[in-house]
Amino acid sequence: MPNRLSREASPYLLQHAENPVDWYPWGEEAFARAQQEGKPIFLSVGYATCHWCHVMARESFEDPEVARLLNAHFVPVKVDREERPDVDHAYMQALQALTGQGGWPMSLFLTPEGKPFYGGTYFPPTDRYGLPSFRRVLEAVAEAWTKRRNEIETHAAALAQRIAQALTNRPGDLPPQLHAKALEAYRQAFDPQHGGFGGAPKFPNAPALRYLLLQAWLGEAAAGEMLRVTLDRMQAGGVYDQVGGGFHRYAVDAVWRVPHFEKMLYDNAQLARVYLGAFRLFGDARYRRTARETLDYLLREMQDAAGGFYAAQDAESEGEEGRYYVWRIPELRAVLGADFEAAARYFGVSDAGNWEGKNILEARYPEPLLAQELGLDAAGFEAWLASVKARLLEARLRRVRPLTDDKILADWNGLALAAFAEAGRWLGEARYLEAARKNAEFVLGALYQDGLLRHAWRRGRLGRHAYLSDQAHYGLGLLALFEATGEMRWLEAARVLAEGILEHFRDPEGGFFDALEANPLGRPKDVFDGAWPSGNAAAAELLVRLARLYDQPEWEAVAFAAIQAQARGVAAHPLAFVGLLTAHLWGEAGGELVVVRPAPELEAWARREFWPLVTLVCGAQDALPVLERRAVGAAYLCRRGVCRLGVDTVAALRTELAAAYPRASIE
Repeated sequence: MPNRLSREASPYLLQHAENPVDWYPWGEEAFARAQQEGKPIFLSVGYATCHWCHVMARESFEDPEVARLLNAHFVPVKVDREERPDVDHAYMQALQALTGQGGWPMSLFLTPEGKPFYGGTYFPPTDRYGLPSFRRVLEAVAEAWTKRRNEIETHAAALAQRIAQALTNRPGDLPPQLHAKALEAYRQAFDPQHGGFGGAPKFPNAPALRYLLLQAWLGEAAAGEMLRVTLDRMQAGGVYDQVGGGFHRYAVDAVWRVPHFEKMLYDNAQLARVYLGAFRLFGDARYRRTARETLDYLLREMQDAAGGFYAAQDAESEGEEGRYYVWRIPELRAVLGADFEAAARYFGVSDAGNWEGKNILEARYPEPLLAQELGLDAAGFEAWLASVKARLLEARLRRVRPLTDDKILADWNGLALAAFAEAGRWLGEARYLEAARKNAEFVLGALYQDGLLRHAWRRGRLGRHAYLSDQAHYGLGLLALFEATGEMRWLEAARVLAEGILEHFRDPEGGFFDALEANPLGRPKDVFDGAWPSGNAAAAELLVRLARLYDQPEWEAVAFAAIQAQARGVAAHPLAFVGLLTAHLWGEAGGELVVVRPAPELEAWARREFWPLVTLVCGAQDALPVLERRAVGAAYLCRRGVCRLGVDTVAALRTELAAAYPRASIE
């Protein structure tokens, strides 16, 4: 018989709706029962495409004996981390404080008031991997709660207080030469042979790559070198889907070969944007190909008919991780025929395989050498490779596909909106720009309610929660769409979201809260960047950029206060605060290129050019404060509220840009 989760919209919660466990969704009903019966809460947090969440579900949550223990001694609560990031962030901090590590599935035991006292991630059904069995954990916790409840509650209260303190600001003075010192910290963490930062497992860290892109455009050679090595190694490795486009979530090794096969919208949106920018900066056609293939993957497999983009795709199909993506030699021969031998060299396949007897396709064979062997010029090689990939994709689409988590999240869609808008602008491809417009029309129409963007939508059901990250990231996406189209409605929508941030999320002590409401551990404020920039970082960038367009210096002051509130962390740990570093870079080095209509030649040229730290504003004199009192038909380059003299030719504008950014790469 289905449990309470059958009434939920989240695909992850619905995956557990048939469990014999008496699950509750997060909410007052669960806490009321726990307090009434004096039982601890078992909190399980995961997401629909999480491999180890599936494993623990099959091994434990579908087991009647485990369910009996959970139902008898605990109030079991399930949370989709993507649907409730506020709960996930707060309790992940608790798990890390308790165990020194985190991850999903997150398994925590809480007092009836919601204060954590014991936890872990995945627990096996029997003692193995150095971990106790889940049954043994349940029995031990239940016994401890019965015999030592007062002691447990005392320790839980102390832990909750420490976590609340961790949410407070860490103000200080930002050091001189902040960005030079940050780049040096990046260089020290950088893997010069394989790219990326640190060792295995290795994550793409798209926010850091975007920061390096901006620094490289400003003329920082070290940033450009770190960026190029990383992008080259990633696009050649198995972490990139060589057949269908798009990046898997991370590599389990240090060389980008063996991925964890999940695909996430946030990774692919951000990485497409970085590869696109790298193509414009360095002129490497392989970066353009990777950006296009990634965006085309999102359009083919991750876009809802209404225009929203889905959250993720699973690592598993038919109960086996990676099955959908790997190949054996006979399959490749059958699909490729006469092209097999050349394709085998290109993708590095062998009879032995490179992973568990199968082949994860890579692309490490030098393309110019293979083109020479095939007797093809650059264009001919691109056509040959596209044909090979198309045939492989056609064959793969006949396999059983991984599950797609089809909920639509506002903040992740903001990342996608920015990527498609910039692709339409900088590649000159109308289909990408149309996808961006369609997304904006859908999200603003379906997810905006009572003055705020709501976080989650699925199949016509809109969630009630709204987060800082939604307003900030979608606002930045709308700003990119305005730059790409010059259509004022998108900029005005971004302004409305920024005003919502100031009204609903601002912390008077500096920075922004993540959620409208507190949870048992306090009102969350997550300032660390993970796989995408924190809500605080995105809000700071959005306010810095909009402040100058709308002549709202107080918005810029609020943004810099958010950075200053975390100054000690930004200075000491730049890899963990790259989003705030990026916002600070916009404040210090960012500019505005103001084109007063009508100026068709200037506007067309400006829209095509790649200036990733300059906000493009095209409009009539009366459209915006930044356009007022400017000469019709002229363009002005402004920085920190000061504008250079207007110019009315492309040549003069190019000279102005070169003077304002003397080390930058101006096309």
